[in-house]
Amino acid sequence: MRRDIKFKQATLVAASLAFFQATFPVIGWLIGEAIKNLIASIDHWIAFGLLALIGGKMIVEGIKEDGTLKNFNPFKLSVLIGLSIATSIDALVVGLSFGFLEIPILFPVLVIGSVTFIAAMLGMLFGKNISAKRSHQSLILGGIILIAIGLKILAEHLFLQAA
Repeated sequence: MRRDIKFKQATLVAASLAFFQATFPVIGWLIGEAIKNLIASIDHWIAFGLLALIGGKMIVEGIKEDGTLKNFNPFKLSVLIGLSIATSIDALVVGLSFGFLEIPILFPVLVIGSVTFIAAMLGMLFGKNISAKRSHQSLILGGIILIAIGLKILAEHLFLQAA
């Protein structure tokens, strides 16, 4: 990414990322709510599987040593929307899991959107000073956290049914 990003440009990128990150869980949640009765007996396994899949993907991405710098213009509308959608697919899956588990969506969506906006703004401000190694480590940590959440959901369901 360019090092001479203006505040207005950074705000546009952060707002786009935050909008899609906050919208996709709602879409997933609506789908999950609509089909939860069809899969009620295995919803915990599906939630665990989806979170483990996303977490595993993040860990693999964090372990990969990809030193190539991709040259693209994040301010071009088609690139910005594509980037926003691509980075929000996992949020759709998380929303789907929330729908299966009947977790209210409003608070998570507000947190996801706000955190995404702030993180994107800070990332563009400080990103040029953060090493690729730290970026990879944060992906690995995020993946581990998602898998842990999936394991917690699975364990709670299995232990509650056994009791």
